[in-house]
Amino acid sequence: MSDPIQNNNVDKLNKPKLDELLASLDHINLSLQGKTILHDVSLTLQAGKILTVIGPNGAGKSTLIRILLGLETPESGEVYRKPKLRIGYVPQKMSIDSLLPLTVERFVSLSSRSFSNTAKAKDSLEETGVKHLAKQAIQQLSGGEFQRVLLARALLRKPELLILDEPAQGVDVTGQAELYEQIAALKDKYGFGVLMVSHDLHLVMQKTDQVLCLNQHICCSGQPDDVSKHPEFQRLFGDLPTEGLAVYTHHHNHCHELNGDVVVGECKHADHNHTDHKHAGISTDQNGKDTHG
Repeated sequence: MSDPIQNNNVDKLNKPKLDELLASLDHINLSLQGKTILHDVSLTLQAGKILTVIGPNGAGKSTLIRILLGLETPESGEVYRKPKLRIGYVPQKMSIDSLLPLTVERFVSLSSRSFSNTAKAKDSLEETGVKHLAKQAIQQLSGGEFQRVLLARALLRKPELLILDEPAQGVDVTGQAELYEQIAALKDKYGFGVLMVSHDLHLVMQKTDQVLCLNQHICCSGQPDDVSKHPEFQRLFGDLPTEGLAVYTHHHNHCHELNGDVVVGECKHADHNHTDHKHAGISTDQNGKDTHG
């Protein structure tokens, strides 16, 4: 099968070089109707690196993405995109008519201008662990399943830069951790750069190279552990509680379906096997609340 996702020769030709500059924003400013949306914002996106932008609602995160995609023009500052840069985009949400007769496979293949992408769509779905859903109606998917389908859709473009706007929205804790693991594994495999936008650092931080905390301006930036201890981050989000809610890592010898059920038999996820592996999640306190484990 000749497919850009699977063909090793094509991968070698198109895989971006590690640390290659893919896109950047330099001192970006934007105001709308007299309200400051972004003020003096700068960032760089490199091949093989994950940059996570976090911030509260209304911080300008989605506007920042629109500027990078060329859908919004800043009032001042410079926007750089590598010539002919291929961008894969996973939106925060997408509404699909409940009466539209659309399978998962067809939905993914429609993201390309080519009309012969059924095989490529299946390969892309396999990459994200949802090939078994190819013939299912897109409206019947769970939150976690739909996010992986959106990721497969973005991969069909063979991106050099993958942009994800709140990719874990509507996904439970188990699914969030596995989704972030999936994204990191794909980044390592194909070498693309990743911009991930989130309002929650706690689960994202284990998989990101750099964090940028945004609230119209850049409050702080750096390594995840450093950012989580920065006064500006703590002012916006508060400290991680010492009781009740905590990020933890554990080992187990099984994997989960995208709806959270434990898989019996062979795991269908492309990024899992039945050996011990680390898995991030959320635990609760000792007051009789359930814990994930």
